Amino acid sequence: MIQSAEKYPVSDLFGIDKDVKYIVPKYQREYVWKRANWEKLFDDVIDNPKGHFLGSIITVNKNTDALAIAELELIDGQQRFTTIALLYAAIYFVLVFETEDENKNDELKTEIINLKYRIIQKSNKDFLKVDPSYQNYNYNDYMAVLNELELRNNVDEIRNLRNRRIYRTYQYFYDRLMDVDHSGKRIFNNNDIINILNKLNSSIIVKIEVNSHADAFTLFETINNTGVKLTAIDLIKNNLLSQYEKKSYGTIDEAFNSWVKIIDNLPDEESSQERFLRQYYNAFKHKKEFKIEKIGKATGSNLIYIYDELIKRDVNVIVKDLLKKSQIYGDLISADNDNYSEEIIRLLQDLDRIGGAPAYSLLLYIFSEFENDEALKIGILELLVKYFVRRNLTDTPPTRDLDNIFIGLIELVNSKKKNIQFKDIRKYLVGDNGFASDKEFKEKLTGDIYEENTAVARFVLVKIEEMNNKTKEIYTDMWARDSSDKFIWTIEHIFPQGENVPKSWVDMIAGGDKELACQYRESHVHKLGNLTITGYNSKLSNFSFQDKLLRKDRKGNFVGFKNGLFLNKDLTGKKKWTIEDINSRTETLISIALEIFKI
Repeated sequence: MIQSAEKYPVSDLFGIDKDVKYIVPKYQREYVWKRANWEKLFDDVIDNPKGHFLGSIITVNKNTDALAIAELELIDGQQRFTTIALLYAAIYFVLVFETEDENKNDELKTEIINLKYRIIQKSNKDFLKVDPSYQNYNYNDYMAVLNELELRNNVDEIRNLRNRRIYRTYQYFYDRLMDVDHSGKRIFNNNDIINILNKLNSSIIVKIEVNSHADAFTLFETINNTGVKLTAIDLIKNNLLSQYEKKSYGTIDEAFNSWVKIIDNLPDEESSQERFLRQYYNAFKHKKEFKIEKIGKATGSNLIYIYDELIKRDVNVIVKDLLKKSQIYGDLISADNDNYSEEIIRLLQDLDRIGGAPAYSLLLYIFSEFENDEALKIGILELLVKYFVRRNLTDTPPTRDLDNIFIGLIELVNSKKKNIQFKDIRKYLVGDNGFASDKEFKEKLTGDIYEENTAVARFVLVKIEEMNNKTKEIYTDMWARDSSDKFIWTIEHIFPQGENVPKSWVDMIAGGDKELACQYRESHVHKLGNLTITGYNSKLSNFSFQDKLLRKDRKGNFVGFKNGLFLNKDLTGKKKWTIEDINSRTETLISIALEIFKI
């Protein structure tokens, strides 16, 4: 397994006359060390005596030509090695370009030449000592740094280079080396910098060399000295690549390309990717090839164990199936599939907007196993949207029960797969699984819905508008977002919600009694009947009722409550707004909502 494990000074690993090149494989994640990591490495070097231990690395020697530059793949250690290379680069720049020629004695010139060949290969100057990751332009950014050192030529200008991590690391070390004290005198003179270089060269790293990627990945799970915690996604990927090579299903690059396709099918957020892996198992654990004894469902704590078992059984089967299912899952979330009807896309968007992610395990199963049953899919989606509006407002059933509910529903559908009917699914969800009754739903709709759940309040208002305003001439997308990804159309409180009730509202709603107006604000301001939707919330603010009603933009278009929305239809003929009006409109909107979200 381990071919060798020896400790070496950094000067040996970055040897001047050694034809060794350290390569970060393309499947490795990008360079992620931050300022705290750069600072620790720099301070460790300068604050400790020579021979300070800097950690370990794991490499795979894939070299087959004894006469060529030996290429060692850095399976673990890319963060540290890339950082050391950038520290070398910063020292080189300071010694070469920040030192007057008359101060460059023969000894310093020798150090500069030696340092140069710790960055690039002495035997072939076209090759580097360290090839950083290609992820997120790391390699190109590193080449741009070397261009500043005049160790590379004709490097294309890179936009936003100085804001990215590779250059910022180099700049951090340069700034530390060029730092000055309160009098403006440099803290480190040339002798100090040579001393720092000597300490760096003498620092110790343990190099563990293994025969294969499989062995490297096994070690990688337990020996991780980068200071950056490995996630479940990292560990599952590493294990998958390891087993793929071990079982001889193909090259490590082929396995990595398959993994990249799986991840590319999913949202960028790592939390969503982990959720897919959990829900994938929960959706298909009933199948013989996936079922793991004594594992009722996938959770954050057992996810790695589950995929260790699945990968061990047959990595080729799991890779192929994950690739197929990740495409379906990604389409469910993005609602982006040319094969989906407009109705299915609309319902998927609504489910996402109302926060129906716990149901994606069910949908992954349904859209995989009932691909051509349009009616069943539409029926389930309509049911789920209504279900989550009610659930998210009432918190019934509680979040902790949702995974089990949908796993149970999948098992029910699978057991009746040949003759499953929509009524069976509806009965299961509204049966003995803590479904929010009409009474519970109405109670929450009657209360302070805005404070209870603002997202549900907005969803309910938008749906009331969409279901009742079919006039295309004045239709607008209530879900549109601005350049900051915020909703353009937001909730507006008719009676203002601010603690300092404006005088015009005190006079109108409480006959001039400020204390009573404040009591009304506490008891009624967040009720459904006092809420509407507007694209001009900040412009209406604490205006009087009539100003909010009649507000126009510069072109003379109504932007207040006379904006043509169904929600505002019963406001347009009013001259004032009272508690009685809030109560009456609340009852009206509740009756509409109960009908829209009736199950």
